[in-house]
Amino acid sequence: MELTDIAIIAFAALAAGAVNSVAGGGTFFSFPALLAIGVPPVVANASNSVSLWPASLASAWAFRRELARFSRCLPMLTVVAFAGGIVGGLLLLATSNAAFARLIPWLLLLATLLFAFSRQISSALKRFRPLPTAGNTHRIGRGGFVFQLAVSIYGGFFGAGMGILMIAALAIQGFEDMHEINALKNWLSTVIYSVAVATFTIAGAVSWPHTVVMLVTGTLGGYLGARVARQLPAALIRSFVILIGAVLTIYYFGKTA
Repeated sequence: MELTDIAIIAFAALAAGAVNSVAGGGTFFSFPALLAIGVPPVVANASNSVSLWPASLASAWAFRRELARFSRCLPMLTVVAFAGGIVGGLLLLATSNAAFARLIPWLLLLATLLFAFSRQISSALKRFRPLPTAGNTHRIGRGGFVFQLAVSIYGGFFGAGMGILMIAALAIQGFEDMHEINALKNWLSTVIYSVAVATFTIAGAVSWPHTVVMLVTGTLGGYLGARVARQLPAALIRSFVILIGAVLTIYYFGKTA
């Protein structure tokens, strides 16, 4: 690699790790950077997934206090995310990239709209949810597990926008604390990325020189992004999530036009 190539992917991974820790959508930065320096698409996708795995883990660690509030439902959520990641990976092997590429902008548009109007949707669905009582305010309902399974399958299939989908799912269920939402999102993303890491590594589809560079800066970005996010107003983070979702949607609609 040339020094210019190293600088490009290092900065892109730093940005991707930071964005993923706050809202998701970091792939928008890192994957195109790999393509720009000449890495083949399949290898770029595999290397990108492997390089961002430690960033998700670092982000989850930064939010460990918020994550601890979900101790009762976290084991089952982890199992669901792991199973969904496996199913998504198997579906990816059986589906053409062209077919899925046509679905990406629509899925991102749906996720962004769900999050943008999650408060209104949550209010409308309140009558179908049991009233919160002491001790169950951090539990996930059955519908939440089903939604998480679908998001995990999506993440195993193609990770772009996965974080936004997770945030939308949690917000619709009535969770309003963005830091708690980010804590769950980062941990579940780590689980799903773990499946991808194992799959791509075993398949020998990873370019390790590129991956090592992105691994270091992506992990740093993930941790720093999560630390900064905890100091920001929830309304600002919410607006940033919607902005990232809109940018991703427009970008992928442009690619499929």
